[in-house]
Amino acid sequence: MGVAEEIRQKLLPRFREMTTDRVEKISSALLELEKGAGGKELQEELARELHTLKGEARMMGFVGISTVVHAAEDVLKATGERPGGEPVQALLEACDALVPMIELPADGGPGAEGITARLKGIVESLGAKGGNGAAAGAVESAAAPEPEPERVPVPVPPAASVAPASPVPVPPAAAAATPTRPAPAPAEAPRPDPAARIELRGDKPTASIRVDVDRLDEIAALAGDVLVEGARAMRRTRDLTGLFARWNRLSDRVVALAERLRHDGMGGKAVEQLEGDVHLLRSDTFRFIRSHTESVQGAQTQFGLLAERVGSARLIPLSGVLAPFPRAVRDMAREQGKEVDCTVHGGETGVDKAILLSLNDPLVHLVRNAVDHGLETPEARAAAGKPRAGRVTITARTDGDLLALVVEDDGRGISPGAVRASALKKGIIGEQQAAGMSARAALDLIFMPGFSTREQAGETSGRGVGLDVVRKRVTALGGSVTFESEPGKGSRFTLRMPQSLSLMKVLLVRIDDDVYGLPAVDVDSVGRLDPKDVAEVAGIRAVRYRGKLLPVVALGPLLSLNGGPRHPRPNVAYVIHGAEGAAVVVDGLFGEREVAVKAPGAFLKGMRFVTGAAALEDGRVALLLSTPDLVTAARRLAAPAMSRGRDRRRLRILLVDDSAIAREAEAALLRSLGHEVDEANDGEDGWRKLQTGGYHVLVTDVQMPVLDGIDLTRRVKATPRFVRLPIVILSSLSAPEERRRGVDAGADAY
Repeated sequence: MGVAEEIRQKLLPRFREMTTDRVEKISSALLELEKGAGGKELQEELARELHTLKGEARMMGFVGISTVVHAAEDVLKATGERPGGEPVQALLEACDALVPMIELPADGGPGAEGITARLKGIVESLGAKGGNGAAAGAVESAAAPEPEPERVPVPVPPAASVAPASPVPVPPAAAAATPTRPAPAPAEAPRPDPAARIELRGDKPTASIRVDVDRLDEIAALAGDVLVEGARAMRRTRDLTGLFARWNRLSDRVVALAERLRHDGMGGKAVEQLEGDVHLLRSDTFRFIRSHTESVQGAQTQFGLLAERVGSARLIPLSGVLAPFPRAVRDMAREQGKEVDCTVHGGETGVDKAILLSLNDPLVHLVRNAVDHGLETPEARAAAGKPRAGRVTITARTDGDLLALVVEDDGRGISPGAVRASALKKGIIGEQQAAGMSARAALDLIFMPGFSTREQAGETSGRGVGLDVVRKRVTALGGSVTFESEPGKGSRFTLRMPQSLSLMKVLLVRIDDDVYGLPAVDVDSVGRLDPKDVAEVAGIRAVRYRGKLLPVVALGPLLSLNGGPRHPRPNVAYVIHGAEGAAVVVDGLFGEREVAVKAPGAFLKGMRFVTGAAALEDGRVALLLSTPDLVTAARRLAAPAMSRGRDRRRLRILLVDDSAIAREAEAALLRSLGHEVDEANDGEDGWRKLQTGGYHVLVTDVQMPVLDGIDLTRRVKATPRFVRLPIVILSSLSAPEERRRGVDAGADAY
């Protein structure tokens, strides 16, 4: 291998990476120009990118790429400031072919010839129509491509604005030498890993180096270990301070003893020397402990900064995942005869590589559903008073320690009734469950496996897969998916997940003598759980927290570690994940820490609820728990058995109880059994609602203000039109005399 070819082979990975980036920029610019955005400034930037790409291809000896890009420049000149239709489509398809040409012979093969011929034909067609004054010159330029000089490849500049170094002539054979591997299909073209780039920003121009991601992961792991070692050093400093405090007390006693001996006339030179040495030692000890503490604190700060910076270096811009979506949405919409404008915001937001690699499939499913299910045809949109072109927006942003990804459209939205009917038809839910299901619960069915409102599968979606995959993938990353929709207005999906999986803030909790960690982003607050705040209905234990009813679950029994906390008012962590939550009862709290997360080894792999482990400064290891799994388990333990029998009658029930938390729990239980429930907050309110008629059963508490349950029962049974209405008294007053009062009042059950 000659010197020129050796240099070329070293530069080839860099050229492939930069060509991929330039092609993405060119494609994005073409889409913007097609929509009429950007104007002359964007067109000039596009021309610069094409010109730079052509020059780089020539320097690397890729004659085919250079020829195609040259023809693309002519098309751009001939179309004017707003290209569209066939010219843009041809330019986009040319962009698709450029990166795969790197693996072809120097001339690009027959594909390059065909693409060049098509682009020249478009220029000639535009010139024949008199579209632009530059067309004639462009045709002439395309017909006579510039001669290719014989050059040695030189380092490709990091930015388009940097001029390449002067070429050095070499023999023609060296300039034309290229790999001759077969070309992959354009859709399967190898793409550089965006993780392999670290940008160093400062006063100097941005520079890039390629770093193996596995090596960066090793550095991140070491930084995490150093952070833990710094915490251990702080702990040892505190222990050392305690030892010096004991020495200080001992030295006080020695000095006092020396003074007493001198006072009693027993002192001498030896006692004075002992007293002087003690004072000197105390002074040296004080200076040492102060200096050592400051040093350890400074080192701990630096360790934390190191771990933070390494973690930031592992964050990859989301643009590598988000950039292709505008083009993909455009092509998908064209296939379906729709007009769609896709915009992306926040592509500069960074995310951990492990998360980035798992985001593509959920985003693809959400965007496909938006185009296929959500957005209407241009005619339907015009009839509804909307712009003919639909809108899909993908937005990335940081939300505290979380990454938030939002995919929204302005389409037809999703009807809870349609979702409920489709789920019932497909057997996902039963009739009774469908009848008692709220609109919010019905919408949540779209995440069930096998669900689809489409009767027949299409090329894009409608196969009963997709949204369940979205939730599973995001939940596996410790994230959540929330969904909002308004019929006729559109839908919005929000994905929230950690930005990084290497460092995590956790709340450390204690079960017996073991330590566990809950992700701090999911912990809303902590406190003591008062038994009087807990309501229990049909075996369900729940507590009202900030307007919501959360199931109460003891972490010890859930993990099969103990029988639950022994304290009458145990510690509790209120965890919220997405729209769901739970009150997690623990034996103790250790506070919030930032820890270095270690993947579970073979011993812990597959262990229920465990997602990783973290070393603590005292030598113990904390197991990190999955909040989604804990919340799901809490809901499963709290959920009553669903009755799926089709012979059970659906009842309309009036529930009367002055306790909001008890009323909500009782109503949820009755609705889960398929019944329709109306609620009243006291006896008088219940009596007013009863006048509307149509109730099959009255369920009432006893002790209530205004009108209690006993008097309400008497009033109902004394009214002829309600005399046959069954009344059930539901109360914690279980003494025989209380039951007798209920029966005497006319209750059918107590």
